[in-house]
Amino acid sequence: MSGPLAGIKVIEIGALIAAPFAARLMAEFGADVIKIEAPGDGDPIRKWRKLHNGTSLWWYLQSRNKRSIALNLKSADGIAIVKRLLEDADVLIENMKPGALEKLGLGWDVLHALNPKLTMVRISGYGQTGPYKDRPGFGAIGEAMGGIRYTTGEAGGVPARVGVSLGDSLASLHAVMGALMSVLRVKTGQGDGQVVDVSLVESVFNLMESLVPEYDLLGHVRERSGGALPGIAPSNTYPTRDGAYVVIAGNSNPIYKRLMAVIGRQDLADDPQFAQNDGRAAQAALIDAAIAGWTSRHPIEHVLAELEAADVPAGRIYSVADIVADPHYQARDMILRHTLPDGVEVAMPGIVPKLSETPGAVRWQGPALGEHTDAVLAQLGMTAADIARLRENGAVQ
Repeated sequence: MSGPLAGIKVIEIGALIAAPFAARLMAEFGADVIKIEAPGDGDPIRKWRKLHNGTSLWWYLQSRNKRSIALNLKSADGIAIVKRLLEDADVLIENMKPGALEKLGLGWDVLHALNPKLTMVRISGYGQTGPYKDRPGFGAIGEAMGGIRYTTGEAGGVPARVGVSLGDSLASLHAVMGALMSVLRVKTGQGDGQVVDVSLVESVFNLMESLVPEYDLLGHVRERSGGALPGIAPSNTYPTRDGAYVVIAGNSNPIYKRLMAVIGRQDLADDPQFAQNDGRAAQAALIDAAIAGWTSRHPIEHVLAELEAADVPAGRIYSVADIVADPHYQARDMILRHTLPDGVEVAMPGIVPKLSETPGAVRWQGPALGEHTDAVLAQLGMTAADIARLRENGAVQ
């Protein structure tokens, strides 16, 4: 394998979203990711969302570049195989309930003694410690308790969620950051591996900007504000004459002046009380009304053209159809076409971030359950007879 993580061995004991997404990101950049799945049905995400010939299209994306081994973790032989895989692994990524691996004899004390250089990434709802650690926690709960749901939605309306599993994905990104920090420490000789404890709640909370100091010092509780960005103006979503919506971010001082010139409100541009953001934020409703008055008189293409010419950040709100058809997405290789096992071609998202010298790559789509079991066990030195015995006693599929 090639890529900046070539030579890094990752074992994934995860299901659904958080741990598998983190492992996928590492696999895209060259890590050898071995995904351990339960015999029978495997990762439940194989049947989530839209299916093609019985397999989730999300599965093909979420597990690309991984090797799948179907292993029974309820058997002594299965646990023995996990330990052998971890003897020379760099990273273990898991998102089981806190304490579950300990019950299997795979706690940190055991694994650290087995392989002092191992980094153990643990993703859970609330973290490995604290009074809530044993509660079940999904991404939706992380979003709720992390603060983002409270601030999302129309003013005075019901707290809303975005249409994707944001809490899980944010935990995945924090997990990868933590894993790479720990691996770098090991590879540069600064110390042994360590536990990376990632909480869904805390991953969301980490994005909540100045929420806490504003509350602590000023008693301010940030509320839902629809399409606006509270305390920063103007930055909102505005209607156009043809029934579309445009997002306009005119919140730096020079951009604000250019925006006011475009909409024909030089009086607002020149008013000294609007020279800085704090003054504009105090009168955000007035400024938003002026902008909406202009956008609502013109079709969206005219609005976007005028704002682009004035170097004012603006954009239409994209559906997936807009994304797939967009020439910029295509030029950046963000829409890639791949062939599924039955020969059908399908568009898949490209790889982020873009590295100039060691870019990520898609080598294969999500594998069949246990597709690599024999190859992985053979790499551990097992013979065909050994593998057959393990199948007979139900340790592997």
